[in-house]
Amino acid sequence: MTLQLLVSTIDRGIDNVCRLVLPPAADISYVVSWQHSAPDTARTLPSALQRDDIQVVHLEGRGLSRNRNNCLRHASADICLICDDDCRYTEQGLRSIIETFSANPSTDLATFMMHSPGMSKRYPAVSCHLTHAITGYYPSSVEMAFRRQSIQGRLQFNEHFGLGAERFLCSEEEIFLHDAQTLGLHCHFYRLTIVEHDHPTTETARATHPGVLMGKGAFLYIGYRSKMLLYPLPIAWRLHRQHGTSMLYGLRYLYKGLFHILRHPYLASAGIVNQKRP
Repeated sequence: MTLQLLVSTIDRGIDNVCRLVLPPAADISYVVSWQHSAPDTARTLPSALQRDDIQVVHLEGRGLSRNRNNCLRHASADICLICDDDCRYTEQGLRSIIETFSANPSTDLATFMMHSPGMSKRYPAVSCHLTHAITGYYPSSVEMAFRRQSIQGRLQFNEHFGLGAERFLCSEEEIFLHDAQTLGLHCHFYRLTIVEHDHPTTETARATHPGVLMGKGAFLYIGYRSKMLLYPLPIAWRLHRQHGTSMLYGLRYLYKGLFHILRHPYLASAGIVNQKRP
């Protein structure tokens, strides 16, 4: 079984990828999607990335979800792991991913754990099936791995969400997981730490940014439709307790995101590209 790291980077972030890659191993490879925010962006590939096990593909413009989808289009291994350029791995951690999928042949998509300095994130107490939302737990993209044949050509990241998107700056990973469950894929959380992330996630570092709050509000339409009008209240209260923002500020942008997607519901289904199981 082979593992491929799908690494998204932009502009000079390519230099960070040099610190991400490990010494060559026969069953581990990399796809690096190198995004260029402007036509005159420097494009000299570092010599450390000029290896047979590293495929570098280019993408013009911005949008993290666009970049992740570009990686997915070029993926070729049995198992794929979503990565950012500021992630750090060990061979033991990557081997644990391969071993987990080998030992659990029914698992299509798995979420794991990460360590990030200065960030306290809640995880389920034990490994479990992700058949429904777990209170207090949200997946991060860099904790996700999946069988390529279960995903490729059927599911992609919703490009209306994520860093660099026009309006919704987060929740792309929650939508990806929700869409995978909608397709009937077997999704599982495994209590294994596989990655160290240099910086807090967007939802942590920019928790009160209007675009982040609007993304959270929009996801309520997708993942919690029966209670979508009520859920902004506890979210706004939690933001007030943790960050000191006013309840009205939080509610304003949460409902703004929710009502925008209510008016434009096609934005919610942009991730699923094929409803049929292989």
